[in-house]
Amino acid sequence: MLDIQKIRNNPEEVKEALKKRLVDVDFTELLEWDKKRRNLISESEELKAKKNKVSADIPRLIKNGQNVDDLKVEMKEIADRIKVMDDELRAVEADIKSFLSGLPNIPAEDVVAGGKENNQVLRTFGQKPEFDFEPKHHVDIVTDLGLIDYERGVKLGGNGFWVYTGDGAVLEWALLNYFVEEHLKDGYQFMLPPHILNYQSGYTAGQFPKFAEDVFKIETGEVSDRMQFILPTAETALINFHRDEILNEDEMPKKYFAYTPCYRKEAGSHGADERGMIRGHQFNKIEMFQYTLPEQSEAAFEELVNKAERLVQGLGLHHQVTKLAAQDCSASMGKTYDIEIWIPSMNSYKEVSSCSNAYDYQARRGNIRVRRKDSKKIELAHTLNASGLATSRVLPAIVEQYQQKDGSVIIPEVLRKWMGGRDRLLPKR
Repeated sequence: MLDIQKIRNNPEEVKEALKKRLVDVDFTELLEWDKKRRNLISESEELKAKKNKVSADIPRLIKNGQNVDDLKVEMKEIADRIKVMDDELRAVEADIKSFLSGLPNIPAEDVVAGGKENNQVLRTFGQKPEFDFEPKHHVDIVTDLGLIDYERGVKLGGNGFWVYTGDGAVLEWALLNYFVEEHLKDGYQFMLPPHILNYQSGYTAGQFPKFAEDVFKIETGEVSDRMQFILPTAETALINFHRDEILNEDEMPKKYFAYTPCYRKEAGSHGADERGMIRGHQFNKIEMFQYTLPEQSEAAFEELVNKAERLVQGLGLHHQVTKLAAQDCSASMGKTYDIEIWIPSMNSYKEVSSCSNAYDYQARRGNIRVRRKDSKKIELAHTLNASGLATSRVLPAIVEQYQQKDGSVIIPEVLRKWMGGRDRLLPKR
């Protein structure tokens, strides 16, 4: 959520910043509500102070034999006026919150304007694999190797689901073990959060109310603040771990990672080249997350990008790092770099990690603060997240980039200790 004070003091500056996302915002009504809110608070506080003072004087006046009937009438009128003003205040505060909740984050200064056509490739790792035979699509490879059963996945869950079978399940778990091991080496704390979250969790993450239809909701009646949903990413849980808390400066930064399946509606049609595991309703992911001091967040962002990239490099897979333009960043994030892995059959790169800095946007929504050690000043924390990694595109990249002429697939060396020491997967048929 954006800072209302920043909008109040520099409305044109904020408006121009949001135009980088190709969003045009009119703050006229918001600023009128803000002015009304401040006037109501001021007038209400004056009336409450007067009511408290006179109410405290009435017993003394009665004791001195004075008639206080007129004062009692006046206090009743003031009490009624305060009640009306409190109702007006709640209404205008709800309008302000609703308006601010719908605004995206302000892009960082170094993020360029526009959509994905303005994304910038920062660096690449390795070379695109070249084959002296006709390479196969990962759907055909994993089927021939007996790694994935798509038909029974559809039978069990419908389109967009699959079943890891045999060596496929072992390979999937080897990837997760590899990611977990690396994050533990780096001193991150392992978390296993609940998969069912409440409305406030989605609100703090910035997904609600605007993107509430993108998640799988648990049917408990009408949508309200009692709504529950299945998490679309562990980020939604981790950002809420310290919701409504004040952290101490010497605790910072806090570094977490979590394993969960991710559940996505992925509404809309997708190209035929995205068949298989490239886009589905459930996939596994390790998510990294940091709570930092404001002055730490840029360094934390670089750390997360480097960690995610290092995981892909450890697998020896050709990939690129892309800096997203403002409109291509998710609404809650001020800056995002994507690590994009090469899928030969699609002749394109697909994102396996989005590394993002939300700055204080999520912390404001979740009331996540930090107390400075010396001054005792309390301010908002910064929050950052990065996939480390999502497997549903890593596995296709492995089998496509490491496929061999005889139909086998070389297993990346870092995974072999979890694959019984084998160096390759052999076709089942």
